Amino acid sequence: MDNKTIAELHRNAESMGLSVMSRDLPRDICGLYDDRHKLILLADWLNQRQRRCTLCHELIHAKHHDPGCGSQYGLKCERRCRRETALALISPVDYGMVEQIYEGNTWMMAVELGVTIQVLSDYRQLLYDSGVCVQ
Repeated sequence: MDNKTIAELHRNAESMGLSVMSRDLPRDICGLYDDRHKLILLADWLNQRQRRCTLCHELIHAKHHDPGCGSQYGLKCERRCRRETALALISPVDYGMVEQIYEGNTWMMAVELGVTIQVLSDYRQLLYDSGVCVQ
């Protein structure tokens, strides 16, 4: 069901001229994007689903050359990035199928879709905001 595999995401990074490295980051930081150095750092403690979602998220920051969370536009950039990550990793068809199969069980849906609960929640928020479904 994965729309984008880890390998595809790494190829995307390479085609954008970005380096991706794993590092021992603090537990509250899954990944970082440094536009100046064209570098994405991923926490070395991430599992495969977390790594996939975080890499996709950081690639979207890179695509937009986001200045960072501490900047004047940080919150806006982060919201946009979370929306785009959810849309990039979850297809509407797959979402509809797993919602029916798992009857809305968030954990099982996220596992089946290969995403984190956060990415799934962001996708659900998009559906709610667009009026497609009710929370």
